[in-house]
Amino acid sequence: MNTILDQDRAGISQEITREFFKNVYAYMFAALLVSGFVAFLAGNPEFYAKYFFNSEGTGVGMLFYVVAFAPIGLVYFIQKSINKYSFGTLLILFILFSALMGLSLSSVMLMYSGRDIAITFFVSAGAFGGMALLGYTTKTDLTKMGSLLYMAFIGIFIASIANFFLGSSMLQFAISVIGVFVFTGLTAYSMQQLKRTAADTTISVD
Repeated sequence: MNTILDQDRAGISQEITREFFKNVYAYMFAALLVSGFVAFLAGNPEFYAKYFFNSEGTGVGMLFYVVAFAPIGLVYFIQKSINKYSFGTLLILFILFSALMGLSLSSVMLMYSGRDIAITFFVSAGAFGGMALLGYTTKTDLTKMGSLLYMAFIGIFIASIANFFLGSSMLQFAISVIGVFVFTGLTAYSMQQLKRTAADTTISVD
């Protein structure tokens, strides 16, 4: 009898976990579509000249910085408010975040060709898939690693802002190399956190 109950629990747990991750990746896919669509619409010289450069045309205007920093502030706000607002409100904030990310990344369209962007997309997707699988299957606790990676991410962000004004190619290269390791590690850590969240939603059978 206990064996049957254990099998039932395992079956229910696996079904809930599959449903959880199906929803997670569905929302991620939708968010990427929103970001990509917004980036495609905004990634042209006319749009930037009209909205992101100052009236004299000598440099970027205030709106550029608002769009660049807003996604980070919005993520922090969503994390702090996740238990305060309804699902509908959080979904609207999530869509807004996706659109802001598209605007933030639209400048890539001005600097690189479609081929370069496509190659980068597929390489990033492959790296994400590999690290997500590692994070899901590994038995190693990545909690402490996650804290260090988030601190490293903050350091990379600050260094990127500094390099925006300094324009050092060597610093940019260092940020890129470190960023690859940090974000691949964060992918595995986040997947492990999602796996634990899915496990917490399983139904217990008495």
